[in-house]
Amino acid sequence: MFGDIRETKECQLRDPMDLFRSGQVVKICAPMVRYSKLAFRTLVRKYNCDLCYTPMIVAADFVRSAKARDSEFTTNKVGDHPLIVQFAAKEAQVLCDAARIVCPFADGIDLNCGCPQRWAISEGYGACLINKPELVKDMVRQVRSQIDNPKFSVSIKIRIHEDLKRTVDLCQKAEAAGVSWITVHGRSIEERHQPVHYDAIKIIKQSMSIPVVANGDIKTLKDAENVHHLTEADGIMVARGLLANPAMFAGYEETPFQCIQDWVDIALEHGTPFTCFHHHLMYMMERITSKQEKKVFNVLSSTSAVLDYLNDHYGV
Repeated sequence: MFGDIRETKECQLRDPMDLFRSGQVVKICAPMVRYSKLAFRTLVRKYNCDLCYTPMIVAADFVRSAKARDSEFTTNKVGDHPLIVQFAAKEAQVLCDAARIVCPFADGIDLNCGCPQRWAISEGYGACLINKPELVKDMVRQVRSQIDNPKFSVSIKIRIHEDLKRTVDLCQKAEAAGVSWITVHGRSIEERHQPVHYDAIKIIKQSMSIPVVANGDIKTLKDAENVHHLTEADGIMVARGLLANPAMFAGYEETPFQCIQDWVDIALEHGTPFTCFHHHLMYMMERITSKQEKKVFNVLSSTSAVLDYLNDHYGV
C-alpha cells in the first residue's frame, strides 16, 4: 500500500491547524495499537471525526526497514486526511528521517510522550520523555527545521507529572520549539484507571498560547462536551469510546446498525484481517447484544460465519 502511494504525484494534504482555527472543538480519533488503521479511520470519518492518528510506530524500525513501512503505514489519496502519523522516538534525527518519509502522504507527525507500557519506557520511548523536556524540545525543533512544508504539523501527546509545574514547563519548552499543539492525557505514568485530572488539563491550557487537546475517559458526545467545558481544550481525543461506538461524534448513544453495515463494507473493501474485523465488531456490539449473544458471536472464527450471523440476527 505504501509503495502504491509513493508513486502518486499528489495526495490531498490539508493543514491540520485549519481545524483549530475554525473555532469548533476538534474531534479526534486517538492513536490505538492495532485499531486506528486505515479501515477504522475511514469509518469514524463518516461519523463526524475531524482528525485521525495512526497507531504508534517505532520511528527507528520505520526508517530502517521497508517491510516495517509497508506494514505499519497505509493511507489513500483522497479520504484519509487530515492524518497524523504518531511515532515513538528518542533521537531527533531518527524522528526527522521518519517525518521526511511520511511528509508527502500525511499532514503531520506526533511524538508519543505518553505511552506508559513497560517495554516503551525501558527502550526510552513514550512517557519517560516527559522527564526529558530538553530532548523533546530538540526533537520538535529539528523536525520543524528539516521539513520544509510549513503546513506540516508537529505535535506531542503527553501524560502529566505529579508536580504539574514540571508539565507546564515541558509544554512551554515544546511551544517555544514550534510544536503545533499538545494532547494531554490527564493521568500520570503510574495511573491507569484512576479518575482523569481534567483540572490539570485546564491549567496547562491556560498556560499555553497554542491549541491543547484533552484526552482520557471520554465515552460519549456528552462526555466530550463536559470535558471541553471543564478544560477549555481546543480539541477532544477519544480512544476506547470510539471503539465501542464509532458514531459517537455524530451524537449516537450506541453504535447504529448503519455503522455496523458501514464497517462490514469498509473492512471487506480494505481486506482487513479477520481478527481485526471481528474485534472491532465485538467492541461495537458490546452495548447492543445480550450476554448469550456475545457467547456465540465472540467465538466465531471466520469472516463468512460473522457475515452469516449479522445477516441472520440483524439483517446486516
